[in-house]
Amino acid sequence: MKKTLILLVFTICISSCVAKKKYLALEKENGEIKNELTKTQVAKEDLEEKFDVIQKRVEKYNTKISSLTNENDVKFDAVGNTAVISNATKRQMRSTLTKVDPNKLSQAKTLKDSMNLAVSHNLKNSIDTSTLNEDDDIAINIDETVVMISISDKMLFNSGSYKISSRANNILQKLADVINSEPSIEVMIEGHTDSRTISNMQIADNWDLSVLRATSVVRKLQKEYNVDPAKLIASGRSSYQPLTDNESKENRARNRRTRIVILPNINKFFALMSSDQG
Repeated sequence: MKKTLILLVFTICISSCVAKKKYLALEKENGEIKNELTKTQVAKEDLEEKFDVIQKRVEKYNTKISSLTNENDVKFDAVGNTAVISNATKRQMRSTLTKVDPNKLSQAKTLKDSMNLAVSHNLKNSIDTSTLNEDDDIAINIDETVVMISISDKMLFNSGSYKISSRANNILQKLADVINSEPSIEVMIEGHTDSRTISNMQIADNWDLSVLRATSVVRKLQKEYNVDPAKLIASGRSSYQPLTDNESKENRARNRRTRIVILPNINKFFALMSSDQG
């Protein structure tokens, strides 16, 4: 009987110790699970906070894009390799093209061709070329975002001279009006000569003549037409970028020219030139 009682007490003690160990193990496991749950919750809250920040940035950009699209109609299309124009500019361009010579319009095969025609039409109207022979005296072209006006030397200078002729006043006034009307425009004036050499007391060679002619135009634009000199660049090309050979009198006349290179924001420039001028 005594032995049985001792055995029973021993069994109870053993069972109690095992149960306590299991309880402690479960407590430990429960603590670890709670710790992992806490970490997961913190990580979840951190991710939600980051997602909220990203979402707000996306909403901000979407709002900005929507505002630009709705208010300014600035969905852009590529023209050539680098230029882009907005839908608003394309509408202005189409309106202008209705006034362009149908024969010239039929030759426009691409968006770039059409933009070239439209800008040339508006710019020529602004400069008022009604009294000029446009094939020989003035040519306007656009290449990507650069507008180029080529003016024969007989419109600007006396033969072999860098003194500006009074004949140039009208065209330089028109050019100054364009430059002064648009802050984004910068202008490079390039002097070009034919291949015949020139040398006298005032002019050393063709390089000298081409530079002097460019600086004469720049000075006149600055001093008489109030063009900001920070927007002007004077450049001399001598005879090394001819339009054609110098074998005839007519070809040499084509090569003697001043090129006005306008570097604008094309949308702003087109808006500037798109007023109804007929």
